[in-house]
Amino acid sequence: MNKTSLFCEYYAQWVEVYKKGAIREATMAKYLMTQKWVEKLAPELTVSGLTRTIYQQLLNDYAKEHERQTTLDFHHQLKGAILDAVDEGLISRDPTRKAIIKGKTPRAKKIKYLNQFELHTLIANLNLKETPNWDWFILLVAKTGMRFSEALAITPADFDFSRQTLSISKTWDYKGQGGFLPTKNKSSVRKVQLDWKTVMQFSQLVKDLPSDEPIFVKSNDKIYNSTVNGVLFRLCKKADIPTISIHGLRHTHASLLLYAGVSIASVARRLGHASMTTTQKTYLHIIQELENQDVDIVMRSLANLS
Repeated sequence: MNKTSLFCEYYAQWVEVYKKGAIREATMAKYLMTQKWVEKLAPELTVSGLTRTIYQQLLNDYAKEHERQTTLDFHHQLKGAILDAVDEGLISRDPTRKAIIKGKTPRAKKIKYLNQFELHTLIANLNLKETPNWDWFILLVAKTGMRFSEALAITPADFDFSRQTLSISKTWDYKGQGGFLPTKNKSSVRKVQLDWKTVMQFSQLVKDLPSDEPIFVKSNDKIYNSTVNGVLFRLCKKADIPTISIHGLRHTHASLLLYAGVSIASVARRLGHASMTTTQKTYLHIIQELENQDVDIVMRSLANLS
């Protein structure tokens, strides 16, 4: 590669050399998607032609179709390759300096979750057979708030029935070829406390299963998120409650804990969030509602002092 090389080709080579095999497949897919957008938006741009103005225009063109956060991710993925090009002397100055990130206004995202009565109704309608099925899977996610990939990777050995805990230390590569993968981040490695009823149910379910093999998936099976969501959708319809997704069960778990008065810090640890900020952003509407209730409690308490 030299100064006259096409930037899209330089970026493709940079991704191949520096990222392939060094990052997770899901992250790699994002870099490859960025590569496709560069090819689409700037097919004739050369490496030396990448000035601050040209780069800003590239970002602006991308931002027309994407939200600001997505544009920021696009910028970060390009910046690594561009800074290396600067270090190699292919570009004289850093064109990403003082870049302005724009983007479409994000749509209001309303989190779908069940209230306590609706969740109780759903669980009452589960068909919990003697062997593992998706109804058991739905129950476990509802009781733990695990991510879909984390729940797929659970083995009998992850349960500590005497201490009533479940260890979450891996995920299942359901989007790829199957097999265990690391968790989303270090904070996702955690132990989740289980209630006594769940302990009794799962101790019976897994007692004759191989200890180190996933409970809900076989190594050669291809599992789709949509398949389990379909099972949950039909269960919700049968129970005459709002339809939600498996990820909605995770939101249900978190919201019920927050409404019960569990601290944000404890909910964040139970969900495996990297920081409480993530929890606060995700469940802002619930937190604001609880704060309004707190104001009423404070006012009543102060009024009683007079």
